[in-house]
Amino acid sequence: MTAGPAPAVVAVAVVACGLAGAAYLGAAAVLRRRGDAWPWRRDGLFVAGCAMVVHGLCGQVPGEPFTAHAVRHLLIGMAGPVLLVVARPLTLTLRVLPPGGVRRGMLRVAHSAPAGWLLFPPVAAVVDLGGLWVLYRTGLLSAVHHRPVLAALLDLHMLAAGLLFTFSVLSLDPVRRRWGLPLRGTTLLLAGTAHAVLAKSLYADAPPGTSFGTSDLRLGAQVMYYGGDAVEVALALVLAVQWYAAVGRRRNRLRARARVPVRAREAA
Repeated sequence: MTAGPAPAVVAVAVVACGLAGAAYLGAAAVLRRRGDAWPWRRDGLFVAGCAMVVHGLCGQVPGEPFTAHAVRHLLIGMAGPVLLVVARPLTLTLRVLPPGGVRRGMLRVAHSAPAGWLLFPPVAAVVDLGGLWVLYRTGLLSAVHHRPVLAALLDLHMLAAGLLFTFSVLSLDPVRRRWGLPLRGTTLLLAGTAHAVLAKSLYADAPPGTSFGTSDLRLGAQVMYYGGDAVEVALALVLAVQWYAAVGRRRNRLRARARVPVRAREAA
């Protein structure tokens, strides 16, 4: 069993999520007032993502200690980040900001070499999945027991790593380089496999230094396994839509090129 985050840390996280949601809705409203299009569904996705993160941090979740921990892991590190990233907050921020130093600074960071390497999908996957393997297959999970500050840092890492991985795989916002679909799809497949193997290992063997009940451990491992699969399928569907759109754009370009010689001959 792990200690929950310190109440002060939870309060800060809840306020931060609330401010992020309010800022997103305010920016979207500004765009619409000036006549720019911004899909309403993205507002709902971002708010739902913030709500998932807040619920994962301080909401009541069912199950015994490890099962509850697994549910929180899915909310904070997987499902919440997917909803937040699909809402494309960076794109919204860049569109609503007026030309000037702040906007140029954000673009400079997004297009910087460190950001490019950090968002290289295999690197992001190692940060995300590697952190989970260290957490569950070493004594780290036991070390945060009765240590609220460490538990808060652990939740923060889960959220940041989940956002990084999702951001790199989906590549929806403007960054230094958008890696190709084959690389992102392969990374997602391998990361999903690593997550599934980790969940299966937890079904058989508890994290070192912990004393979870067998039924609790197995149910928590199943939550991680099947919940992780569901989130990864959602990511794969987004990639499939991107692939379909890319194929359509390529086909339209080829058709446009094929029509040019015909028009040239008709003009002659």
